[in-house]
Amino acid sequence: MRGRGALSCEKMASGAASRVDVNRPSSGDYDVVVAAPFGAVAVRCDEAAVIGLYLFSQELTPTWAVSGFAAQVAAELKAYLMDGSRALMLPVRTKGTVFQHRVWQRLRRIPPGTRCTYGALARELGTSARAIGGACRANPVPLVVPCHRVVAAAGIGGFAGFVEGGMHAIKGWLLEHERLWLDFAPERAHFQETY
Repeated sequence: MRGRGALSCEKMASGAASRVDVNRPSSGDYDVVVAAPFGAVAVRCDEAAVIGLYLFSQELTPTWAVSGFAAQVAAELKAYLMDGSRALMLPVRTKGTVFQHRVWQRLRRIPPGTRCTYGALARELGTSARAIGGACRANPVPLVVPCHRVVAAAGIGGFAGFVEGGMHAIKGWLLEHERLWLDFAPERAHFQETY
């Protein structure tokens, strides 16, 4: 169950991406829920990998982790939310096409404070910008696979299929959060915009 404003990237039977349900989620639906400045981050994991990460633009009651691994994930998320220069290097187990996995592997190599355009990634991977956007939209573990670092040639582009509203505001917050840390760490001032 997911709630309004939740970023999930699973597909419905019809093939349309589903990110918003009308029911408010329960914190108990996840292995751990972490409060975030923009709302909350909820995680599903198995014994050794993150299998789903959901961003909420509204508050969700934080929970204790249900396992040692979930506690590790929560600690990593809290550290990232405090320090935008940290990369989340958590193991993931994701379902997707061969193409989606190829894009997601490339996204994991984009460091915090760095942006890349859909077009630049498309040229690098020999595909279209629209296909890159589709793979970003299908990403089941945002933040760990940092699809928010992929932007349009003019502006920040969409996020989770939205070009406005709560999810789009979360993308803006994430980009600003990572950029702000560059001001405090001149040695990390390698902020790049690839166009």
